[in-house]
Amino acid sequence: MKIVVGVAVILLVLLGTINNVVVAKIKKNNNELEYSYSASISCRSQSVSLADFGGVGDGTTSNTKAFQSAINYLSRFSSQSKGGSLLYVPPGKWLTGSFNLTSHFTLFLHKNALLLASQDENEWPLLEPLPSYGLRGNSTGGRFSSLIFGTNLTDVIITGDNGTIHGQGESWWKKYRAGELKHERPFLIELLFSENVQISNLTLIDSPNWNIHPVYCNNVIIQGITILAPVTSPNTDGINPDSCTNTRIEDCYIVSGDDCVAIKSGLDKAGIAFGMPTKHLIIRHLTCISPTSAVIGLGSEMSGGIQDVRAEDIVAINSESGVRIKTGIGRGGFVKDIYVRRMRMNTMRWVFWMTGKYNLHDSSGGYDPNALPVISNINYLDMVAENVTMAGSLDGISGDPFTGLCISNVTIGLARKAKKLQWNCTDVGGISSGVVPKTCQLLKDQGSDKRAACDFPQDILPIDDVKLKSCYFKA
Repeated sequence: MKIVVGVAVILLVLLGTINNVVVAKIKKNNNELEYSYSASISCRSQSVSLADFGGVGDGTTSNTKAFQSAINYLSRFSSQSKGGSLLYVPPGKWLTGSFNLTSHFTLFLHKNALLLASQDENEWPLLEPLPSYGLRGNSTGGRFSSLIFGTNLTDVIITGDNGTIHGQGESWWKKYRAGELKHERPFLIELLFSENVQISNLTLIDSPNWNIHPVYCNNVIIQGITILAPVTSPNTDGINPDSCTNTRIEDCYIVSGDDCVAIKSGLDKAGIAFGMPTKHLIIRHLTCISPTSAVIGLGSEMSGGIQDVRAEDIVAINSESGVRIKTGIGRGGFVKDIYVRRMRMNTMRWVFWMTGKYNLHDSSGGYDPNALPVISNINYLDMVAENVTMAGSLDGISGDPFTGLCISNVTIGLARKAKKLQWNCTDVGGISSGVVPKTCQLLKDQGSDKRAACDFPQDILPIDDVKLKSCYFKA
């Protein structure tokens, strides 16, 4: 098989074990093939171009078979002992339907490579509903596979020199709004039951549905991602970690028609039975624009539980709410040990929003009205917001209040047409200190000298203790 070799050497992103990650850059005018590796992993031993498998980057020819043929060939190297593999997507417009990845594998997009998602539904295989969900929304059956999909994988990297993945979502949005779809719309990237995953240095545009969805995964890094969608597009969430452990999201810019980051863990009875929480999650250096939704949303699908979320250094512009917790009777599960600090917001409807009255449920298995969620130990500190309509709407559940709320050192500047009532609180309890405008009585004011009342953990999570390594390949 002929492998195309050029003059550019590309520095790859490689996540082999929890201690090995790299950064993507271009090193030009160097013909030397160079490897850098740790004792436990090595750089990819095999690399091929999509063009070697009949790929045509003209924007109209389908490359679904080319992608899958290339990956099927590279799957013979899908073990650490065989060195792993890399599929290079060169400059061009590469139309494709859904394709599946393999283990010990890197998908690398050149900066001038554009993946175009096919609008032909026949190029999107159908999958069973996720085991922690049942049926969502107006779906009456399964769901379309994501554009880039994988399950039960180890050591998977989706990266590039800021190459672009375009979901061409407009046709899907129209069908969804018209009620013409029997199956759930596809995501752009979804990985299931996988570990040691990195998604980095890419631009994602106009996803039919959610953009990035790691679910039932462990050790995930998502960094340097730009996500763009019309702010009126339906359900175009940016990044949705779902029943995942040890995840780091950083240095991302998101414009979305829904939550920029939505943290999830299953829905109603199915989510409770599956019982896999999202925990040990870091979110930092995120910029978000979402006029109709949240910068960081927790739920509403949280029936498996959400615990130990640490978000810091967030910028929100023209968004509906800064932090939102959304749940309801029948969800069960828990949201606890949530920490958010150093958040700057401008032009917001709410800074803080919590509701226990969300009533969208699994349409196949129903819900248990006795399954009540537990919301506790929620910490917000060191925040500044300007041009805000309402500081906070905190609405728990009667007989099942949200407890342990702490808001400290927060200054909120009001919009010209701000609400007269700035805090609306029911069925919640906690404390506050150094908050302007002053919080509701259910968040007992500790006085301005207690500005450090809220917690932010000082320990380092394993996913935050990753070391940088380097790998090269010739394109």
